[in-house]
Amino acid sequence: MSWHATVLTLFPDMFPGPLGVSLAGKALASGLWTLEARDIRASATDRHRSVDDTPAGGGPGMVLRPDVLADAIDAADIAPDRPRLLMSPRGRPLTQSKVVELANGPGPLVVCGRFEGIDQRVIEARRLEEVSIGDYVLSGGEIAAFALIDACVRLLPGVMGKLASGAEESFSDSLLEYPQYTRPQEFEGRSIPEILTSGDHAKVAAWRQAEAEALTRARRPDLWAARQTLTQARAGLGRKRPKNTTDG
Repeated sequence: MSWHATVLTLFPDMFPGPLGVSLAGKALASGLWTLEARDIRASATDRHRSVDDTPAGGGPGMVLRPDVLADAIDAADIAPDRPRLLMSPRGRPLTQSKVVELANGPGPLVVCGRFEGIDQRVIEARRLEEVSIGDYVLSGGEIAAFALIDACVRLLPGVMGKLASGAEESFSDSLLEYPQYTRPQEFEGRSIPEILTSGDHAKVAAWRQAEAEALTRARRPDLWAARQTLTQARAGLGRKRPKNTTDG
């Protein structure tokens, strides 16, 4: 059974959008994954197809109604083992480890918010897991959904040409990816680092590791600190315990 993404949105015509081209698009056309974009407005019950109302307590903007969104989620009729995600700037940050977890599952239902937000009661009642792609605010959750789904699809079996492509890139080992080079050998007075053309695979690997570590330390001290903590924890687990004199 192929990996399946169900998207709930007020703008289903936005899909597949960028997911219909390049690697994701080819995989979609070949059946390696499937996509269903469902219109939240189809669950509206009044003649104006209203989906929002003013925020309780006052304030600007509108809020997506809980009854309409709950009906839209229920109408999707997803299997109970599929994650229910809400793209939200207040959610937990999307990480590569989370992407791997989602890619290894059956595929999520992704709710794309709009307006000022979504009534908290439907988030709780339908057990939506809030996920953020960054500390900024978008007009809606659709662009965030594109990012999440694309990150997952590229990890599905058969999507990328070489498995190593997914293993040696940013965040795969809590490190940013090392710099990449290709021909020509000289470009505007800049040369490919000599070690990369030496043919010595061990030295190339060591150079790439050192560059990845240096970039991570400089640009993402949060990642570097987390990596150091994990490394220390692994080292602690690997140490041999002193032999207990009461052991046989």
